[in-house]
This record gives sequence, C-alpha cells and structure tokens, in this order.
Amino acid sequence: MKEFNTTGVCVPGKHYMVDISDKLEQMIVLIEKGKYFTMNRSRQYGKTTTLASLYRRLKEKYIVLRLSFEGLGEEAFADSRSFVEMFIDAVADFWNLVYEDEIPMKAWTDRSVFLEFPQKDSFDLLGKKITKLCQQTDREILLFVDEVDKSSDNQIFLNFLGMLRNKYLRREEGLDDTFKSVILAGVYDVKNLKLMLRPEEEKKYNSPWNVAVDFNIDMSFLPEEIATMLQEYESDYHTGMEIMEVSREIYKYTSGYPYLVSYICQWIDTKGEREFQTDKIRKAVNYLIREGGTLVDDLIKNYENVQGLQNIVDQMLFCGQEFACVKTNPAISLGFTFGIFKEKDTMLAISNLIFEDILINHVSSKKQQEECMLSAYQKDKDFV
Repeated sequence: MKEFNTTGVCVPGKHYMVDISDKLEQMIVLIEKGKYFTMNRSRQYGKTTTLASLYRRLKEKYIVLRLSFEGLGEEAFADSRSFVEMFIDAVADFWNLVYEDEIPMKAWTDRSVFLEFPQKDSFDLLGKKITKLCQQTDREILLFVDEVDKSSDNQIFLNFLGMLRNKYLRREEGLDDTFKSVILAGVYDVKNLKLMLRPEEEKKYNSPWNVAVDFNIDMSFLPEEIATMLQEYESDYHTGMEIMEVSREIYKYTSGYPYLVSYICQWIDTKGEREFQTDKIRKAVNYLIREGGTLVDDLIKNYENVQGLQNIVDQMLFCGQEFACVKTNPAISLGFTFGIFKEKDTMLAISNLIFEDILINHVSSKKQQEECMLSAYQKDKDFV
C-alpha cells in the first residue's frame, strides 16, 4: 500500500501525491521557450519532488541532467578547477546512469585538456565542453540543479552562473550551443540574493543570473488539488470521507503549504484511526504545533535571526498592526522567502494558521518567561 510522505522526494507508486499537472504544464511552457529560472520556495515546499516530476515528464523528449549540490564539501568550491571537475563528474555520473547508450562520456570526462589551460580559464574550458556535448546529440539538453543554496554565497558559484549566462546570451544571438533550459532549485532566488563574499566587502546584489525569468508559479496546493491525493487514498481505504469538505478544512489551516498538507494526512492515517474528519484534522494540527519538527525549528530560527522580522511579526500578531506588502523591505522580503508571510489584498499576512499559532505560542512563552524572571528579580531585590 502507498503511504503519505513528509521526508524527501515523493515517488509515484510509493506515496500518495497531489496531482500538480497544472503547475508542471506552466513550467514546461517556460522550458519549451528556452527560459532559465530559479524555483525558489521555502523549506519542505516540494521543490525536489517537482523537479523529479518534471524529469519524468521530459526525459523522453529531452536529455535531462538532474544534479544536486546537497552534501558537497567546501573542497568542491575551493577554486574554479575543483568546481569544474566536480561538475564534470556529476554530469558524467548521471548521464551514464540514464543515457549511457546515447553518447559515450569519455571525451566529456577527459582531464588531460586541463593541462593546457591555466586555472583561471577553467570555466572557459567547461563552456567549450558544454558546447561540444550539446552538438553531439540530436536531443536538446536541460539542466536541473537542486539545493543551490549550499553554495550561493560563493564566488566560484557566481562564476559558474556567469558562464551559463554568457552562453545563454550567445545562444540567443545564434553564436553558441548550450543547455536549452536551466532550472536552479533552492530557498533563495539567486537572482536577487544579497551576498557578502568577503568580510571586508560591502553587501551587494549578484548579477550573473539576470537572464533568468521570474518564477511566479503558485506551488501551494489548492483544495481541488489536495482532493486528488485524498481521492487516491479513499480508493484504497474506503473511509467514507467527504473529500472536498476535508480538502477545504486542511487548506484552512495550511493555506496549501505542501509539507503541512502531507503532515496532517499522514498523522490521520497513522495516529488518527484513518478518520478524515474535522476533529481529527484539528488534533493533527495541535500535535504538530505542540511537538514541532524540522520545519517548525526553521520557522522559529528565522523569526529569531532575521533583523526586523521579529518586530513586524510581533506587531501583526499582538498589536493588530497592518503592514503593506512592500517586498523592497529586506525583512518582509526574507519573510516571504522563508514562507512566513503571504500577500492578502495587498497587505501582509502570516502565511497560514499553523504558523500563526506556532509564533503566538513561541512569543507568549518568551514573554511569560521574561515576566517570571523579572518578578523573581523584584522579589529578591525587595528581600534585600
């Protein structure tokens, strides 16, 4: 039997999954047009699963290279040559796994040519290798890179983006062959990320990814989309649930945040006696708020650490203060990046009721602790 999944990539045949065909079609339109973009959404928002779904849809028409920077050590970004060699090996490993009969990769992985080039020219050499690779096959090549946040503050990574940008621009003029489309996946939009490359430098906006189009596709799950997953579950277990009613109730608490949707369904399936009803949904929500987890830890960490974000959240939750949705405000912009905020009628709002309850409980607990400490201090002072 399938199960609901809240860890890692979701796999058809193993997991109950929301039908995201409409979202995939919007992305495929961008790919067909040869666009480059960053799929930037907060943690556990289904980015890796979406890339996997795109790969399954496109792997017959295109050569799709799926790479990830997850787990790469600092040595991969020590210098240009180290990065280029890592990239060449990663492409070769994936190619040989999936497309080994398409083109032999011996020429791609040959390192002897590096002896003729100084290290500073490593990205020029990689660019030439990419051109030859694209010219050797009748199928266009797509490049998907997951977990790019692992290196997005690194100058070597920016040089890599600069190389891809230059090849893209030359391709548009008919002067080069390169990847048809490049998708980077991560929390941050590297096109707009503010970087400090060295301690003595001022923060600056990077520019190597300014050829990328904005990624405006809504990746949250609408009630009708949640219903597609519940319908599959209902076909297996025949619980008698009112599918649309349950979908709307789950959406009410989650606003379609993919991890939260899957968590509630998983909790009811494993701890809630498979009773998809309003009271069990609320129990699942309360359990998550009480017990926390990686996503909750991230939420609190970002609330505590992002300068200015605490003040905005506190005023919204405890003072009823309204804020215009001004994303040029760095604190507000990062609040969106981390999935804390959403836009509602041009105004700022907490992204979902679960996050709202978690933040209220967290702040209230801190204030209660501070009041107790102050009271204890005052008693000691009066005693003296």
